[in-house]
Amino acid sequence: MRGVRNKALVAVVAAAAGLLGAGSSQGAPTGVVTAAPAAAPAEVPAAAAGCDTRSSLPASRDESGAAVQRIKKAGTLVVGVDQNSYHWGYRDPQTGQIEGFDIDLAHAVAKALLGDPAKVTFKTVPTAQRIQAIQEHKVDLIARTMTITCDRLQQVAFSVPYFSSGQRLVVPRSAHVDKLEDGVRGKRVCAAKQSSSQTELQQNPRGAAAVTLVDNQLDCLVLMQLGQVDATLTDTTLAAAQTAQDPTVEMAGEQIVPAYMGIAMNQKDTDLVARVNQVLADYRAGGGWQASYQRWLAASMGADPAQYLP
Repeated sequence: MRGVRNKALVAVVAAAAGLLGAGSSQGAPTGVVTAAPAAAPAEVPAAAAGCDTRSSLPASRDESGAAVQRIKKAGTLVVGVDQNSYHWGYRDPQTGQIEGFDIDLAHAVAKALLGDPAKVTFKTVPTAQRIQAIQEHKVDLIARTMTITCDRLQQVAFSVPYFSSGQRLVVPRSAHVDKLEDGVRGKRVCAAKQSSSQTELQQNPRGAAAVTLVDNQLDCLVLMQLGQVDATLTDTTLAAAQTAQDPTVEMAGEQIVPAYMGIAMNQKDTDLVARVNQVLADYRAGGGWQASYQRWLAASMGADPAQYLP
């Protein structure tokens, strides 16, 4: 019965996503693209490119800059988030509120800049539209399990990392997969469009029979439940969220492609980047990071958060 209840919960979230074009309540999610694995313009790995994905602007409490003043004048912090990532950015079907680890971060930034954690406007942004939303100033920042990569650093600015992660494979428990390669070779693998997982499958398909790309990673879980894909490659944090949401799936094999997650901002908003870096430092030093981890992530990722602290 528990599995049935969790699947019903996934269906509710998928239906909510459909209202924003991120999925569909009518069977399979919309925006699905399936093809044989093929090489694409590579997202350059950090080490190969020589960029430092842990580096950002020095932290600052100065609030006189143009970007911070723009936010203060508006009276609200506009944050691009997910509403389908369980325990990260997730719309509670009971309350209708978006909540999770990334949402706590957004509230912390709003409190620092505007004196009130509630002075935040959430805009749900599909994975493939995160960079565009930042570049076009549709949001002030993105707090949405976004991996810092060299390619993205050419397009947006990032805060210092706030979480260490990587990528994991999610498969149905009934598949009895022990190694990542066994869960990919000859299988239909799903990933979110313009995600680091899509890039990894393009660079190293590991013999996948087909790769299905969707607007949001939760759509992959829905497709697995429908039997339309065999596995999902996604961020470790989101993989843990999927297994917490649906106990009929599990992570298989080891973590690959170690990476860091950061808050994304417009490259011109250097004063905001510096201020957010100070907020993150204070948030961690004051115990906010640890408290949020225990509330949202400890049950699915382990009680000790040390391995996830950048």
